[in-house]
Amino acid sequence: LIIAANDKDAVAPALKNAADAGIAVVGMDSDAATDARTVFVSQASAEEIGRDEVRLISEQIGGKGEIAILSATANAPNQNLWIEFMKDELSKPEYADIKLVTTVYGDDDDQKSFQETQGLIQAYPSLAGIISPTTVGISAAARYLSTSPQKGKVKLTGLGTPNQMREFVKDGTVEEFELWSPEDVGYLSGYAAANVVAGNITGAEGETFEAGKLGERTVGPDGVIILGPPTRFNADNIDDFDF
Repeated sequence: LIIAANDKDAVAPALKNAADAGIAVVGMDSDAATDARTVFVSQASAEEIGRDEVRLISEQIGGKGEIAILSATANAPNQNLWIEFMKDELSKPEYADIKLVTTVYGDDDDQKSFQETQGLIQAYPSLAGIISPTTVGISAAARYLSTSPQKGKVKLTGLGTPNQMREFVKDGTVEEFELWSPEDVGYLSGYAAANVVAGNITGAEGETFEAGKLGERTVGPDGVIILGPPTRFNADNIDDFDF
């Protein structure tokens, strides 16, 4: 069983029941409770994602101004962990001129995310940038900004796919955003699950296994297997990708 959890604790009892029934449980994308799965395939280091999101927005707003975060759901473990690292990065002296004014939640719903973006613009007239670490949120925010007087003035970055964001990069609404390859996340998760079932890995730190075209992978602390660093997409390279 491979699962991406929206609430790491809510699904834990069912996952433990599955494990007791002899079913191998592998987390991917958004982790379940660590004692409710064997391993977790992470798109990239949570710390790397969170800190790089801050670097991206800082580069785009010139290192100063008010910013907001448009997240998915308030209970999403991956979103919350990334946001923790964003806040920690923002506490560094080099970001002293950047102020995080609020975090809002679009619940990974397109219309709600669109409305939350509209609300941010209205509530914070001096807003310089938005970070949306959710593919639904960033595309909805870009759609709102693309027809708004704030287009090009309020910078938007986050996590999105090239295909959904291409038009907004080309029309100047978005300068740069990032993501990993969803195909590779699923690919690695499949290999991880197969190796758990085969008894090759148990979730112990330091274990290794072969993952086809992705080569050898190592299980890290808490059973986490990291795919790799995210890729940045902008006008220069976005047409090189199709997903």
